[in-house]
Amino acid sequence: MTVIITDTGFAADDWTHGFVAEFDTDAANDITSLDVASDTDPATLKGFVETAQMIRVDFPAASDGRGFTIARQLRLMGYKGRLRAKGHVIADQYAMARRCGFDEVEISEELAARQPEDQWLFRADWKAHDYQSRLRAKA
Repeated sequence: MTVIITDTGFAADDWTHGFVAEFDTDAANDITSLDVASDTDPATLKGFVETAQMIRVDFPAASDGRGFTIARQLRLMGYKGRLRAKGHVIADQYAMARRCGFDEVEISEELAARQPEDQWLFRADWKAHDYQSRLRAKA
């Protein structure tokens, strides 16, 4: 089982359509949701920007930030659907995930036990607690 994290805290996964991991851009109209590896070139996802309802980007390790780049590029290309980070995302990275364009984070129950909901909620006000806001407040 997994835990979904949004700005309101922990939730059960409500996505029931599954994910397609191996995809061909010619079949973009037939694919509802993608499972994207962290080494995917965001340009290869261009055909899915208009049609995919959900794109889930894998984070194989907390030290692997390529998923943040993928999310940002998808949003810059015009993707408006749900964007989910999956895997080894830690609470300290939640604000960055939201700023890059992710709507939610999917983690294992084991990680949720090590980093309880209050740690994620502490970072849920991601628009107000960035370093630039703190610097502006001091000036």
